[in-house]
Amino acid sequence: MKLRYRGRAITATDVSFIEALIAEHPEASRRRLSKLLCEVWNWRQPNGELRDMVCRSLMLELHRGGFIELPQVRCRPPNNVIARRRVQAVEVASSPIRVALRELRPVEFRQVRRSEEEKLFEALIAEHHYLGYTQPVGEHLKYVVYSASRPIACLAWSSAPRHLGPRDRFIGWSKEARRRNIRFLAYNTRFLVLPWVEVRYLASHILGRMTRVIPRDWERVYGHPIWYLESFVEPCPFGNRA
Repeated sequence: MKLRYRGRAITATDVSFIEALIAEHPEASRRRLSKLLCEVWNWRQPNGELRDMVCRSLMLELHRGGFIELPQVRCRPPNNVIARRRVQAVEVASSPIRVALRELRPVEFRQVRRSEEEKLFEALIAEHHYLGYTQPVGEHLKYVVYSASRPIACLAWSSAPRHLGPRDRFIGWSKEARRRNIRFLAYNTRFLVLPWVEVRYLASHILGRMTRVIPRDWERVYGHPIWYLESFVEPCPFGNRA
């Protein structure tokens, strides 16, 4: 037996080791077993954190395939998407901003994930973005853009989809190259310029600035840089606009 999971080759010897690990810790939960296996394999993210979720998914796949027998599920954590679906509204100044871009500067970018300002980001996206707010999973960063202490825009970036035909053809990488380097890509899951902000060229200015901001912040948080950014546009209502 030999299979590959998230870049790691899994052999029959590995499966036997996992079976022995389960037998040696009969009282351990699935979460605990996953962390134990990560520690033994030294399976870590670039920032040093254990690849706990990836390892747990691997063990579950082996369990479903009949290769190992995991203990019964002991508890089911709440679904974060459901739990966070209702975002509390916040009040911000909404008087119109109609100036030239040069009058708006300096524009400040604040990475707000795991900060007090994260609630502001979520509320603004939930109220004003046409897709609403959903909690990202995996590697991701959230930004609120300010001008003179007033929020004017919000952006969210997440780890890139593993398979995307047009992008993969554009880059021209092989399957193996994509597997090794996909973590160096991020995609723009949300981009909101607040509706009362009418500043010509602001959106382009923000995206241009993000190309310099994101690699630094991503490396600080996740231990690796970002080399390539991608974004998507809904065909409706924006696809037919000039």
